[in-house]
Amino acid sequence: MSESYNICLDVGGTKVLGAIFNENDEIIYRLKKRSKSSGEGSADVEKVIIDVVEEMIRESGIDRKKLNAIASCAPGVIDQDKGIVLFTPNLPWRDYDLAGAMRKQFGVPFFVGNDVNLGVLGEHKFGAARGYHNVVGFFVGTGLGGGLILNDTLFTGNQFKAAEYGHMVLDPEGPLCGCGQRGCLEAFSSKMGMSAYIRQQVSRGRESLMAEAVQEGPFRSKKLKKALAAGDKVAMEAVDRACHYLAVATGNMINTLSPDLVLYGGGVIEAVGPIFLEKILAQVDRYCMPQIRSTVDIKIADLGDDSILYGDLAMIKGL
Repeated sequence: MSESYNICLDVGGTKVLGAIFNENDEIIYRLKKRSKSSGEGSADVEKVIIDVVEEMIRESGIDRKKLNAIASCAPGVIDQDKGIVLFTPNLPWRDYDLAGAMRKQFGVPFFVGNDVNLGVLGEHKFGAARGYHNVVGFFVGTGLGGGLILNDTLFTGNQFKAAEYGHMVLDPEGPLCGCGQRGCLEAFSSKMGMSAYIRQQVSRGRESLMAEAVQEGPFRSKKLKKALAAGDKVAMEAVDRACHYLAVATGNMINTLSPDLVLYGGGVIEAVGPIFLEKILAQVDRYCMPQIRSTVDIKIADLGDDSILYGDLAMIKGL
């Protein structure tokens, strides 16, 4: 086998994480850079992507001529066949031909897909979901995304818009979600949803170690972990609420699809996953049919921050 390398990227609203894979699908170099989108165009984030790729090639010492392909995720609606970012809520891209721009820059094939779709695909091919044929994935981060594997294939639906069950409405009179609806799963169970609950409680005069962490937006997952370890009541209430609605949504998805596996991943799960899993498992049976629930495993993702990177790799390799 001739020596070759693939570069895989996890592009979010605040960071770009990159990794170089060798021909044995091993990560030999990684790099993370902060990014801050101006909201005025694609150039800022595009520059960070280019900088990350160039720095990884330079610092790792790989031969640029042996670069096989580059792949990236983006949050939002992606035309995976054409590599066009149709819409993303946290980056300044609308109908943006990211793949075309990157192919022109680096002269190798460039692939792009939805972030959570790729995270679930990565776990299916290289992580906790290996060997399962039908997988429902919930990734809990700043928002709450979904990904589906049906009959061993990533399911993206009509025009690549499937699996947005973070916007499953669970309470029509619930909190306002960023999508414009009320009572979405994301409005309860994401970092944005939990942060909003904590801010509300602090505004009512309750004390919380998370008060400063949520003052200007969603908390960092490490802050939540510390608050829970310290017995912060408001933080625990936010988690209880999040897990309750995740259990309801999980039950709905189990009844709808009868998957082999329900998988939880994302930054919050990586930080405090065992707490979430315990609370979800304590409730989920109330919200699905016993005969269907009995054939479903429920797990936490194995690959952590690398789930999406391995999903990128699977996309490159056509797995």
